[in-house]
Amino acid sequence: MFKDKVELKKKSREKIRKRIRKKIRGTPERPRVFIYKSNRYIYTQVVDDVSGRVLFGASTLEKSFREKMTNTKNIKAAEELGKILAQRLKERKLEKIVFDRGAYPYHGRVKAIAESLRQEGIIF
Repeated sequence: MFKDKVELKKKSREKIRKRIRKKIRGTPERPRVFIYKSNRYIYTQVVDDVSGRVLFGASTLEKSFREKMTNTKNIKAAEELGKILAQRLKERKLEKIVFDRGAYPYHGRVKAIAESLRQEGIIF
């Protein structure tokens, strides 16, 4: 019984992710920012879908992030991660992105990352 619920949740999450990915694509001029949340950490990657490569990423696991924040799974940590990601985007002269929330609803930590990117001047 329990195993069936877990499998059902995984399948439904995969369907949501595929439905979203049908609509959005990253280009070299406007890459896709992808978010993955685990129970402990948040990972972001900037992806060029045309060439199929990951340009760079940022996560709450990094040493530079850990020096600023101790907690890695709250909204303040997500805001700080968004600032770090925005700084790296600006260093590579990328002002426009496509935001991919994955299968996660747009609230909480995902929304905090998005709003932080917007406050730093990234357009999406």
